[in-house]
Amino acid sequence: MSNPTLAAPETRPEIGPLPTTQEWKAAIERYQKPSTWRAIWQLVNTLGPIALLWYLMSLIAPTSIWLALPLAAVVGALLVRVFIIFHDCGHGSFFASRLANDITGFVTGMMTFTPYFDWRFEHARHHATSGDLDKRGTGDIWVMTVQEYLESSRWRRFAYRLARNPIILFVIAPVFVFLFRQRFSVAGRNRREQRSVWWMNLALALNALAMMMWLGVVPYIALQLVAIAVAAAGGVWLFYVQHQFEDAYWEHSEDWDYTAAALCGSSYYALPPVLRWLSGNIGYHHIHHLSPRIPNYNLQRCHRSTAIFEQVQGLKLMHSFQSMRLHLWDEGHRRLVGFKQARLARRAQKRTHLSNSES
Repeated sequence: MSNPTLAAPETRPEIGPLPTTQEWKAAIERYQKPSTWRAIWQLVNTLGPIALLWYLMSLIAPTSIWLALPLAAVVGALLVRVFIIFHDCGHGSFFASRLANDITGFVTGMMTFTPYFDWRFEHARHHATSGDLDKRGTGDIWVMTVQEYLESSRWRRFAYRLARNPIILFVIAPVFVFLFRQRFSVAGRNRREQRSVWWMNLALALNALAMMMWLGVVPYIALQLVAIAVAAAGGVWLFYVQHQFEDAYWEHSEDWDYTAAALCGSSYYALPPVLRWLSGNIGYHHIHHLSPRIPNYNLQRCHRSTAIFEQVQGLKLMHSFQSMRLHLWDEGHRRLVGFKQARLARRAQKRTHLSNSES
């Protein structure tokens, strides 16, 4: 199965001709300016309910930990919104002040068990390489092409299928990453990234000690585990669906285009208002990848402000769940496909091989 000549990104039929860099930069420029008051209000309406819920759990848990667990799940949902604030701080877009972003990023990072500078470094790589087939592997979800999958060993195919299993991908792996994986720095990071991991570990240990003294050891562990599990699963799902949909965008480096990668390779996740609020407007991911300098509280207004984004098709909530059956990038048809299509391709290859052998 050879790869055909790829069409230029500018001619992708699903959204028509793409805007020039000059056009989209002019359209979004005004929305790249952070607002101190909007940022502060978002902190208040996000962190305030979380503090209230922890207080309520402290009253309920001594009587029944089971009655407190649903409140912990709500905290987990709010932590998704906290992570978007943390994410904006990492891009330097939440506040105009770099110091304010770094302080807020550290605090919200502690709430989401994520080291600020270390994550910021990795996420910057994600933005620089999203949709580039030759630069996969940093800050993204493992994606193989159909041909790579077919040519892999049986063990590697098994590992890939296991990694893409929904239980592993959205339940077990997120908890592992946030609670354990992020407690260690990756080799090759500079000192600032490495120190950020250890400072975060110290902050988490002190916070856990204080919370256990307040709530008790078992109640704190149970409530915190539920909250972080809900938050991690929700966050990983959002990250997944932002780039894993049928008509996504993947190109080799020589054909990769920044504008196409943003508008074709990042979804516009059209969520209901409540979920849009909880996810901090990150469903407007096509705009975020055009310009990470736009704070989350400006994304919706930016999307509605220009005709440039009218042709971007929204991914509806119910339809988005179908993306869980898409696992491999088909370079021939330029779309994500499932394992069934890969099996059919393998059988076709075998038939072709047998025919060639007989002739």
